[in-house]
Amino acid sequence: MTEARLRRDQSGWLLAGAALTLAPHAEHLPLALSAMCALLLLWRGILAHTGRPLPHRLLLLALATGMVAIVQIEFQHFFGKDPGIALLAGLLSLKLLETDSVRDGRAVVLLSFFMQLGQFLYQQNMAVAALALLGAIAAIASLLALQGSAVPAGLRAGAATRLVLQGVPLMLVLFVLFPRVQGPLWGLPADAYSSVTGLSNSMAPGDLARLGESSEIAFRAAFEGDPPPPAERYWRGPVLTRFDGHTWRPGRTHATDAPAYRSQGIAYSYTLTLEPHNQSWLLALDFPGTAPGLAYTDTFQLLAREPVRNRQRLTLVSYPHTPVGLHESANTLRQALELPAGFNPRTRELGARLRTEANGTDDIVARTITHFQDSRLTYTLEPAPLGRDDVDSFLFDTRQGFCEHFSAAFVVTLRAAGVPARVVTGYQGGELNPVDGTLVIRQSDAHAWTEAWLAGRGWIRIDPTAASAPLRIQNGLAAALPDSARLPLLARGDMAWLRDLRNRLDALDNRWNQWVLGYNPARQKALLAALGFAEPDWQVLTALMGAGSAIVMGLLTIWALRRRSSADAIDRSWARFCQRLTAVGCERAAWEGPLDFADRLACERPDLADAARAIAADYARLRYGPADADPALGRRFHQSIKNFRPR
Repeated sequence: MTEARLRRDQSGWLLAGAALTLAPHAEHLPLALSAMCALLLLWRGILAHTGRPLPHRLLLLALATGMVAIVQIEFQHFFGKDPGIALLAGLLSLKLLETDSVRDGRAVVLLSFFMQLGQFLYQQNMAVAALALLGAIAAIASLLALQGSAVPAGLRAGAATRLVLQGVPLMLVLFVLFPRVQGPLWGLPADAYSSVTGLSNSMAPGDLARLGESSEIAFRAAFEGDPPPPAERYWRGPVLTRFDGHTWRPGRTHATDAPAYRSQGIAYSYTLTLEPHNQSWLLALDFPGTAPGLAYTDTFQLLAREPVRNRQRLTLVSYPHTPVGLHESANTLRQALELPAGFNPRTRELGARLRTEANGTDDIVARTITHFQDSRLTYTLEPAPLGRDDVDSFLFDTRQGFCEHFSAAFVVTLRAAGVPARVVTGYQGGELNPVDGTLVIRQSDAHAWTEAWLAGRGWIRIDPTAASAPLRIQNGLAAALPDSARLPLLARGDMAWLRDLRNRLDALDNRWNQWVLGYNPARQKALLAALGFAEPDWQVLTALMGAGSAIVMGLLTIWALRRRSSADAIDRSWARFCQRLTAVGCERAAWEGPLDFADRLACERPDLADAARAIAADYARLRYGPADADPALGRRFHQSIKNFRPR
């Protein structure tokens, strides 16, 4: 038996659900594939509107081959998150072009649900959740359309929304009580974190400048009390010692369970909420005290035991004025003096001259800073191209650069002058959100500075960027760059209303991160302890989930049973009509329909024939006729029964 073709409204809902599902994926799909999916959806919409037949299977096979070729060309393989999602997006679009039955329609809905889940492999923020919810409502409306008769789109969307809302209480019970598992519940593919942005473990000219154009949040910090002043907001990341003439990389390091320094001075307590970046460093404020479960390198960097692949929340205490590296090893100092042979001869000559002219190590550092200030170096996101000798080209030719140019040149100059030095990358500054009081650090706050080792003082932070662009340290990137720089739109200083909007959205997103995505085993345990379950195990959680689910389902059942529809009112009036006739000896048989009952009643009681036939006809039209019956008919039906008094 051949299934009936889809109605126009059914095809429309399937198209709407697929479009809402695929739209959020356009950001990370290949452009050619996104365009192809959009054209296929448009084509299917035209066919549904005009009633023309669907394309031949050979044409669909050719289109499928083209999609597979696009994925192969773009990703060079078919295994992993990105090519897998891309293939599913293409298959969903193609499936619509062969869908002409209810059975195939259900397959489209299932694919839509799967693609909505795929959105969370990229991001899990509130906007993605809202888009997934919208797509889920459209998919549920599609299922309702496949099962029922045609109704207006508003009624269908309302019914789907009500079904979703009815599931919210059960969802909350499962969210609160289901055992929390650190990390994903399924094994993610190897490339699941390939698209994360942030610092890398190397630095070359232009690397940090590219990050300066990103407004993505790197992490947030909520301080107990006032945050440190801008000049002390240095968030330490990779420490780079080895230099090959072009790229800086970390040297050999050793990690321990406790820091190699004795914390002292002013302490800042804060909670760090770190976005996933697929690296082990934690970007703490200089210099963090001992915290359980973390590692400390001999370059004073704070590390996690595993790469940060999920949002992490840490409570730390940092001491920015702590002296570090007072008794540094000879091997570390030797590494901090190495320069590759044959590179940057003019900078080497500058360092040698400064060493000759200076009265000690401190004076070398001071003279180097003065030289940078006198050179009138320009801080910019758009530096001029450099030659083979990057540092020479920056210091003596272009005189334009970003923080990585300043720090690299300063370290090379100090090393050439015999002062051990290295580059430190991380983030500097941050913007205080006035809505929730959280310090927000973005990728555009990525920064590089210098550490020099001075006898008796250890490693001293020196920021050469501050010598040429002090506004960068005090007021942030926007204040230090010209108006024409390629700043993120919401970071521009001349758009205060947009910045205010961003602050409000960031505060809302932070609450989502803390209370939804941040609902981890520790928070679940604390909540259950507050409810009287001090040490809940899986048996207790299972019992609580069962009890909570039973309560929710019971309340929903009671609500459904007490809910009265217009059909219930019609049946109650009809039952009253039948009861009045039974009272005068005219009982309706259980098998009799309303019209048959009225005909028999007309034979037995001719005096009631006209009224009984009119009421029975109205009941049949209201109970079994179109759903959009005339409201006046219902009012007439109820009034007729109210006035009906047989004797």
